[in-house]
Amino acid sequence: MLSHRRRVSARIAGLLLTGTALTGPALAQQASTTLETITVEASRGQQSARGPVQGALQPPSPAAASLPAPGVAGAVGVGSATSGGGGGPTGVVGYTAKGSAAATKTNTPIIETPASVSVVTREQLNDRNVQTLNDAIAYTPGISSNVFGFDPRFDAFFIRGFSVTNIGVYRDGLRQPSAPFAIPRVEPYGLDALTILRGPAAGLYGLGAPGGIVDVTSKRPTSVPFGEVWLQRGKYGRYQGAFDLGGPIEQTDGQFSYRLTGLFRQGDSFLPGGREDRAFIAPAITWRPDADTSLTVLAEYLDNTVPGNASFYSNFADPRFQKTNLFSGDPAFQDFTTRQYRIGYAFEHRFSPDVVFRQNFRYQNNDADLRYTQIDTISPDLRTAGRSNGRITDTLDTLSLDNQLETRFATGPVAHTLVAGIDYTNARFTERGGFLVVPSLQIGGLIRPNYGAQFIPTPAYTSAGRQRIEQLGTYVQDQARIGSLILTLTGRHDQVSQLTESYSAPSATGASVTGDRAFSYRVGANYLLTDFIVPYASFATTFAPQLGFDRSGAAFQPTSGEQFEAGIKTQVPGRNVFLNMAVFDITQSNVLRPDPVNPILFQAAIGEVRSKGAELELTANLGAGINVLASYSHVDIRTTRNPGAPDSVGIPLSGIPANTFTAFANYAFQPDTDLFGLSFGGGIRYAGTSPANEVPGSFRNSTVALFDAVAAYDFAKVDSRLRGMRLQVNVNNAFDRRYFNCQAGACYRGQPRQFYASLIYRW
Repeated sequence: MLSHRRRVSARIAGLLLTGTALTGPALAQQASTTLETITVEASRGQQSARGPVQGALQPPSPAAASLPAPGVAGAVGVGSATSGGGGGPTGVVGYTAKGSAAATKTNTPIIETPASVSVVTREQLNDRNVQTLNDAIAYTPGISSNVFGFDPRFDAFFIRGFSVTNIGVYRDGLRQPSAPFAIPRVEPYGLDALTILRGPAAGLYGLGAPGGIVDVTSKRPTSVPFGEVWLQRGKYGRYQGAFDLGGPIEQTDGQFSYRLTGLFRQGDSFLPGGREDRAFIAPAITWRPDADTSLTVLAEYLDNTVPGNASFYSNFADPRFQKTNLFSGDPAFQDFTTRQYRIGYAFEHRFSPDVVFRQNFRYQNNDADLRYTQIDTISPDLRTAGRSNGRITDTLDTLSLDNQLETRFATGPVAHTLVAGIDYTNARFTERGGFLVVPSLQIGGLIRPNYGAQFIPTPAYTSAGRQRIEQLGTYVQDQARIGSLILTLTGRHDQVSQLTESYSAPSATGASVTGDRAFSYRVGANYLLTDFIVPYASFATTFAPQLGFDRSGAAFQPTSGEQFEAGIKTQVPGRNVFLNMAVFDITQSNVLRPDPVNPILFQAAIGEVRSKGAELELTANLGAGINVLASYSHVDIRTTRNPGAPDSVGIPLSGIPANTFTAFANYAFQPDTDLFGLSFGGGIRYAGTSPANEVPGSFRNSTVALFDAVAAYDFAKVDSRLRGMRLQVNVNNAFDRRYFNCQAGACYRGQPRQFYASLIYRW
């Protein structure tokens, strides 16, 4: 993996960092909690997946708009959550959600959104006991989350065949900028939900990848007191404890409420000397001085230590010998430590039922210290391995601000929901690095490597550089409803400037400044055939600046993309059952490829990639205690233009399975049964074959089917005094499937079977 990281470091610095340059409701009158999911129900009752009443975490606003906003009757109450402020999905029942602000920055029912949207709810995160962002999105369509196998250093994934990790992860509606190694980590226990928006999102969010975005919603204060503690034991010496507390602050007349979430983990992995340690704390406080104003302050500190290398040796020169079980790192020098903190707020003020202002702000700091060792060559007699090591330290400071004004009005028979906004992102990045050739590893014919037996020195810093990137965007969106037709028109203008400077001797350079401007848009239409069958179609564009210069010294043209998407969304009447079907066609132009004149030293923005496919998703709460997920995806992504390497034209991109299928179901026995208190479930994650490299005649990755399982018991059945006590066991890759996935000629090993036993207490 380190060799892969080195090969793409320059591309990441451009695509990521330039891409990363983009980077109140009133108190409810009624509320209740459940011990299962720690969610709060406000003025509107809903049937929980497990039986008791529950709903969205944010209490709904009491004001209803005087004009009808786009919405299926009864699907999502107007103003039922903070629209566009990162307040997360609404209408949550079990694994289903009826509304999300991610695609439109308004609280629009998912069935009326002209895009493919998936929501991963808190109950789903709990049942699957997810440990990483990759785990959280693994059961949603269009996602390739296992391309780099088991790599605890990063949450690396693809949407519709396009890498999203570094330019498409958002928190509470604001982009999380990242750098080559200073990539913000997401702790799933600190989330209320995740929303996956597939397809270009530049019309609202600015710079990004054509595949889509993932918006994670931080846990927020509640108006009802609650508490939760998890104690967990896992394979490879894993110990973990977590807590989640919240409720109103006493003697504040209900104006202030709080949330405090924390986690501590110590453990190893199947990698030799592979630590997986984490400390996480996230406080939040909400102030509601009146029914029309709210201010929520969100903060976090995370300290994470994982292996600096997660790869196994691959021989790139011989296509017949691509993968081995020889770990490329060394416990003597392989820690990767990330420390990050953030603080920000979400402000909302309702001037009238039809005019709302929102401001979202965040400052975030990420420090990364990567120490790694890697195998570069193996001797012909398979006895020794030549190695190198490196130390890279990254620091990334980012400031993000988004101002939104939402208004509702009518022009004759047309009802409008208009959002206009200005956002700003400032990212400052510095990097230092040093590299050495280190003593060879004695591998004894690939059988008995002497890991940790030799001293490995720390290299001195020999290179350094810095970047400053600023982005200013203005956008406007109109959701216009004419009878059963909903038109969504979105337009955005971005201005991006970036300063880059290298201090590396002997090739130190002065500061270079580049700038880009672009207009992005989306045109979408939904037609309500009935209240529960809604076809839609949309066309959207996106762009991202690219760092660096071509052979003539000119700055690279921004990469741009466009997508056509069409589909049908179905909501079964009287049931929390949703079915989404979509087809898409995405083209990305000005992709960096080796320069045809001098492919060794230069790149040129001359490539083109096209992704076509289809997705099918079912999310259902079939009754109290019955939750079901199922999805199928077909992605055909391949190079359509590459003058520097014409042989690659027409070859699918490596490591991305053409066909994937996932399914997960969970059932909790109800109080009227003899097995009340018991719940169980399981899932399958199937990935089809894919090319292992992007050269003619490349071998292919094998198909992989992984099975997960969960079983839990609530002790209230045994003794009412134990109400809230729960034992839960999760097993991932239950049949211990051993597999590799190869991408761009490098091969990555999947995670073996892992189990987690959790004792949970909620009150």
